[in-house]
Amino acid sequence: MNKPSTPTTPTHASETAAGERFGFGANWARFLRHLDEPRIVAAEQSLQRMLGRASLAGLRFLDAGSGSGLFSLAARRLGAEVHSFDYDPQSVACTRELRRRHATARGLADDAGWRIDEASVLDETWLERQGPFDIVYSWGVLHHTGQQWRALDLVSRRVGPEGLLFVALYNDQGTISRWWTLVKRAYNHNALARTLVIMAYVPYFIGLRWLYRQLTGRGELERGMSLWHDMLDWLGGYPFEVSKPEEVFRFLAARGFMLRELTTAGATGACNEFVMKRVATPPPSPGAAVTNPVR
Repeated sequence: MNKPSTPTTPTHASETAAGERFGFGANWARFLRHLDEPRIVAAEQSLQRMLGRASLAGLRFLDAGSGSGLFSLAARRLGAEVHSFDYDPQSVACTRELRRRHATARGLADDAGWRIDEASVLDETWLERQGPFDIVYSWGVLHHTGQQWRALDLVSRRVGPEGLLFVALYNDQGTISRWWTLVKRAYNHNALARTLVIMAYVPYFIGLRWLYRQLTGRGELERGMSLWHDMLDWLGGYPFEVSKPEEVFRFLAARGFMLRELTTAGATGACNEFVMKRVATPPPSPGAAVTNPVR
């Protein structure tokens, strides 16, 4: 396994134990029990729709923060050469399990076209060693690093000439976003607080999903995800940062990108989705101290 160039301090385990980080991997491990073919197909279709391509054959695909591994699997099934990595060891294990299932389904012992590492998106040295990619994908990840803008800068540098960057970041709702930060910190504080938060918000999420279905006609299988596991991901997802669409656009435009596709969250706190195409060479790396320059 290709480890980061330097140890990550503090470790993922210590941050999770201290209530400073949500255990995404544990949630994804439970999600894999429910992963079936319709969900995988839905994930494939969401990639095809946003990237504007029916096939990813011959392309290098970097999944920065692979989580369950579902979208790495989708990209691999669409023909891409895939490189997945995640900071959470359990997420890495989930992604490896999907690679195993994918290989087994094709009568193979392993899949040489799908590489999986445990690494941090904030490890600049490690990222630079991975070279350029045709597509860099990071959906709902960078806002959980504690350094969202630096993480966005680093992953954007892995996009090769004329390549695509597909990222999704939580929408900034102002005061409401500040409230959700407090909810997420409480969720990760201890087991009692976690139980109380879930009990308080289950009716809210069920009602919100019902309203969403009535207004849009869309079902639970959008992107292949699960309502329950998405809810836990949202309630517990900490660290937590937000951004406005125009902030992300300006940040990436300054790094040589042009907007290719956009789906906004409207007035909600969901993710704004951006597909950006590299049209110019990025400026020299500013190092560790990257902040949002438009605020």
